[in-house]
Amino acid sequence: MYLETDRRPGLTPQLAVRIAVLGFVALVGFAVIFFRLWYLQVLSGDRYLQEANNNRVREIRVQAPRGEILDRNGRVLVANRPSLALEVTPDKLPRDRARRQEVFRRLGRILGVSPRRIERSVERQFKAMPFAAATVRQDVSLPVVAYVLEHQDRLPGVTVERVFLRSYPYREIGAHLFGTVGEVTAEQLRQDRYRGVAMGDRVGQSGIEYEYDRFLRGRNGANRVQVDARGRFKGELSVRRPIQGRNLRLSIDLDVQRAGQAALASGTGRGAFVVMDVRTGEVIALGSQPSFDPSIFAKIVRASDYRRLTDPLNGAPLLNRAIQSGYPTGSTFKVVTAAAALETGLITPGSVIYDPGSITISGITFRNAGGKAHGAVDVRRALTVSSDVFFYRLGADLNARGTQLQRWAHALGFGRRTGIDLPGEWEGLVPSPAWRNRLFKRRLTDRPWTVGDNVNLAVGQGDLRADPVQLAVAYAAIANGGRVVVPRIGLRVEDASGRPIQSLQAPPARSVRMSQVTRQAILDGLRGATSAPGGTATPVFQGFPIPVAGKTGTAEKGAGRADQSWFVGLAPYPAIRYVVVVTDEAGGFGAETAAPMARRILAALFDVRNDRAPSGSAPD
Repeated sequence: MYLETDRRPGLTPQLAVRIAVLGFVALVGFAVIFFRLWYLQVLSGDRYLQEANNNRVREIRVQAPRGEILDRNGRVLVANRPSLALEVTPDKLPRDRARRQEVFRRLGRILGVSPRRIERSVERQFKAMPFAAATVRQDVSLPVVAYVLEHQDRLPGVTVERVFLRSYPYREIGAHLFGTVGEVTAEQLRQDRYRGVAMGDRVGQSGIEYEYDRFLRGRNGANRVQVDARGRFKGELSVRRPIQGRNLRLSIDLDVQRAGQAALASGTGRGAFVVMDVRTGEVIALGSQPSFDPSIFAKIVRASDYRRLTDPLNGAPLLNRAIQSGYPTGSTFKVVTAAAALETGLITPGSVIYDPGSITISGITFRNAGGKAHGAVDVRRALTVSSDVFFYRLGADLNARGTQLQRWAHALGFGRRTGIDLPGEWEGLVPSPAWRNRLFKRRLTDRPWTVGDNVNLAVGQGDLRADPVQLAVAYAAIANGGRVVVPRIGLRVEDASGRPIQSLQAPPARSVRMSQVTRQAILDGLRGATSAPGGTATPVFQGFPIPVAGKTGTAEKGAGRADQSWFVGLAPYPAIRYVVVVTDEAGGFGAETAAPMARRILAALFDVRNDRAPSGSAPD
């Protein structure tokens, strides 16, 4: 039925407004949709296209092997070996807790490990590095790898990665030199020295591995693969091969290193040694006992292993006693006292002091080791027979002149880091009036400085703390005419074919002004100690074909502990090229333990075959 036009009801104003509002809203809605589509298609099209491509392309990182570490003759000390590792990737692991635990249960059955243990290990690694894959086990067998790859649908997030692990052909030999390798930490990633390193990369964490990490670290490669919407592998797109790190040639001689560690192992089991070129500071060998197998750190370190390696009751094998210990040095310090007394004009090489076997200073009687009287001695003879009374007297007289003894100790390298290219070096301690009086003011000691402190310091006792490398530097300075060299272990960086790429230069040596008269008087005394009648080490070096100068030392540590044995040797004499320092924490007299060890090391250094090292009995 139609109505006549004039009879149709007209639009009311309210209806017209409603229609207009609805039209406007619809127009705005279409405009929003239009501009959104324009934004997605035109402005952001490239970005979303890239993301879409990324969703179907996966980049699998291929770890680069580190460079090899070689001794000075090119023998490989630290190499790499390929290995397969089971890892759990955080973004692929099911978010649902029940499904995650099911994955851990299946892994536990495969590996024969408690699922709870796997879960704790993975959670601990995720907590430390949230975006890195967690290693469940390294060095997995091929049957395990095959099973995991065949059952990927039941093990979501579990992957197999080919990794390179450090290998040590000589096991404990040089362990304290090489150091360890481990995954980079979040804190390290914020440091400039790790620029270019990604989470999960393995970097040097101690020793040479840390010091020269920038050369040893390689450049990771990557495999780009295509996957479907469900993440299943569809094909390989490209391969970027990893580039191995540079090789590092050390100044270490494997034969001497091996001889040194064998000599240390023949003692009480706790000690250290160092062999150094007195002209250049090149370290020929350096070791600490007890040692450890560094391959432990090539994999995930178990907490029980770490506790064992750091337990003081077990000798704390991780401690590098050659650079991190703090020992009284006994009579080996007497060369410093001699230099201070001669250079300050307190004595001349011909000055004689009578040694009756003991001396009383400020009401305290100080005695020679064993109570032996040496009679009238000058500085040469005092060093040869190791007269304590002679140096007690010098210590007391130097105390009256201020801190000359401390000044010379600092000048020769005590109480400061030597700068050796190993991390974690300790500076030691040279006690002084200011140091002790400061402690006394803070009530950290029961008395202020007295002359007795300087008397004890003059013979390497009391509060003096030093390590074998500091002694080597000081004796090297006396042997080379006053150059305080910086010990160096890294020689040069090489490519895989052995071609030198970069020499590793040591910082320039400091100089200590020491007269030739002083130097020769000290060296004469040291030569007498190994060759003259009454020399404390003469019986030890009798018949040795290489002329040696040296000094024995016996450090008393009190509290019922055994005396510490020391020997410092310079060879060949008089054209000195090497310094050898050996200490055994409970070896007794220097001539009994440390000096025979030094002879064994010198025999390896100079290729003396079938040498037998007798021990001495001099009480020093």
